[in-house]
Formats: sequence, structure tokens, C-alpha cells
Amino acid sequence: MTELRRAPTGFTIPQWNQFLELGYLLLENVLTEQEVLRYLGAIERVTSGDPKFDPSQHYARSNAVELDPDFEDLIDRETHIGFAYDLYGELTKVHLSLFMLRPRGGWYNFWHPDGPRGLPYGTFCPLLPLQLKIAYWLSDVPQKKMGNLVVLPGSHRRQTMDGYDTHEPLEGEHILCVRQGTMTVMHGSLWHRVESNDTDTVRKNIFMTYSPSWICPEDRYQNDPKWLATLPRERRILMRSYSWPYDNAKPPPADFPLFLDRDTGTDRDPGTYREHVELHRRKRLTFHEKLGRG
Repeated sequence: MTELRRAPTGFTIPQWNQFLELGYLLLENVLTEQEVLRYLGAIERVTSGDPKFDPSQHYARSNAVELDPDFEDLIDRETHIGFAYDLYGELTKVHLSLFMLRPRGGWYNFWHPDGPRGLPYGTFCPLLPLQLKIAYWLSDVPQKKMGNLVVLPGSHRRQTMDGYDTHEPLEGEHILCVRQGTMTVMHGSLWHRVESNDTDTVRKNIFMTYSPSWICPEDRYQNDPKWLATLPRERRILMRSYSWPYDNAKPPPADFPLFLDRDTGTDRDPGTYREHVELHRRKRLTFHEKLGRG
């Protein structure tokens, strides 16, 4: 029988408070130089095999974890999966995996939040994100006009803003200048845009977005079954590649627990249910519920 893992480390209390207040975290030196080179190597292999790749143009590939073996560990990488698990618990799912290259003069985003536009996620969940976006920075972006991510702190609590679909600078915006190896953790409802890249440095990122399993994925219907069969248990579960659609809302019993409690190592919250209630039918408290907020 496969040994079950404890949930990896997620938010600290100060990080959680900052995340709720600003809508994002910026954590430096998360990737080592060797890890950056490994992911850059995977990007090189994918782009070199794509006849449509043009290094002078913006380029992105989704469902990245299925494109190269060196991307697979991103599904449950311990430097970030705990953040998603703190929000979505036993129903955590990979919503999107993507790498992106932004060269000089390439396409860049206007102000927007992630998720649906006509009826934003905040309509249903004003505090907690229904998308959590993790970004790894594989190139140095130490100054403005390098394709920087620009965020409006606190704007995840707003469903509208005057700058929507414009590239206008806004009072209070943060233009992120980051070093290679940095990780950002972003609330999906945070309004953000991208600066133009006026340099010869190509901005290179990997993005991993997580959501509750009952939200449809962004980059696939299902994954290749042969590929799924090669994955360790937790990675297979996190992809939520179910043949029966309602399994996304009620995953099969074998997929519980996703992780053991990180503090106690148990697979259930004691004293909540009578003993006859099966494990996959039990509600477990998430990190934010244990704090009594959200």
C-alpha cells in the first residue's frame, strides 16, 4: 500500500494575513539555480520541437505538466502545493499549468482579474480565491519595462475597476521587479496587468493555477491515461482527470485522503462524525477554517 504523505507546509499566519490584505505574496530564492536550469531545459525541449515557435513573438503552452518529464514535479511541488491545499483541502485540483515567454515587443495583458469575466468568482466567494496562481520566475526582471507583472494591492476585494481592459498606470499599483528563482502566490481575483518588454531579456515564467475540483479546468478536458498511470498517487489525484464528470464534485473513495493532516498525521478530524461515516464522506477543516476566518 502506498504510504500517505502529510500535507506540505503552506501559509504562515503572517503570510495569510498579507495574502488577505494585499492579494499576493512574493517569496525570493524559492528555486535553486540548478532547478531554474532544469525548468529552462524543459522549455527549450518543448519550444525546439514546435515548428510554430518564433523566439521574437510571445509564446505560451498550456497543460505543461504533460509536455516534459521535468515539469511533472510542479503538480505537487512542496514549495507551493501547501498553499493550495490550505484553501481547497481534499478537493484541490490543478486548474492550469502553463509556461510563457515574453520577448521584446511581444503581447502583454491589460488590467484584468483571472477567472470568469461576466460573473466573477468574487460574486460567489468574496474572500477566498476560487483560483490560486503560483508563478515561478526563471529570468531576472530587476527593473521596469521588462514585461513585469503589475498588481493593484487589495483589488481582489473589488469586482469592477475603471482601468479594466486598459493599460493605464493606476495609483497604488505595484510593478514587481523580481530575481530569478522568485515565486509569487496570487489571489485569482486580484486585478493585474503586464508591462511592455522594452529590453532584450526574455521574461520566462512557469504558472501553476489551482482551484476546487468542481471548477472546470482551463487547459484540458482529460489527461492522457497512459501518462496519468505513470504519476505518483498525489499527482494523479491533483490532475482530477475523471471519466465520470460528477467525480469532480464527489471524487472516488480511493482519492481520499489527498494528504494527511500536516500537524497530526491523521486522515480525519477527530470527534466530528460517528465511526460508521466513511472517510470520503467526511468534511475536513481547511487551514482558513481552523483559523476561524473565511
